[in-house]
Amino acid sequence: MICRARTRRREAGFTLLEILVVVAILGLLIGLVAPRVLRLLGGAKVSIAHQAIERLGSTLDIYKLDTGSYPSTEQGLAALLQRPAGIATWNGPYLQGDNMPVDPWNHGYVYRQPSGRQGHEYDLCSGGPNGANGDPGAEGMICND
Repeated sequence: MICRARTRRREAGFTLLEILVVVAILGLLIGLVAPRVLRLLGGAKVSIAHQAIERLGSTLDIYKLDTGSYPSTEQGLAALLQRPAGIATWNGPYLQGDNMPVDPWNHGYVYRQPSGRQGHEYDLCSGGPNGANGDPGAEGMICND
């Protein structure tokens, strides 16, 4: 009877060596997989920024259809939420909620009209992961095509 109780106690748990082996294996897996997952996450945010800029561009196009022109730089994207002074044919709000849209890195979008780039009526850009706030051609900026 006493031998059986001792045998069951020994078999009931893990040894320190077994636990250390499992922890070492988990550490290796995390060390190999984590950098790749973080790279994929960064790429996903860039893709989300491009898609959000396209959606905002479509919203700006609807604004232009209603009012006859895009909002000026001074009016900015706020014109999509609140009627700008002197605009009689505004049919907004064109965005849901009361807050200005932000990019995946929680920075506001940069909007300029007229555009400083050839072939564009306006510039709508995200500062990207570094929060660049320069001209639309600046490094790190993600802009409308």
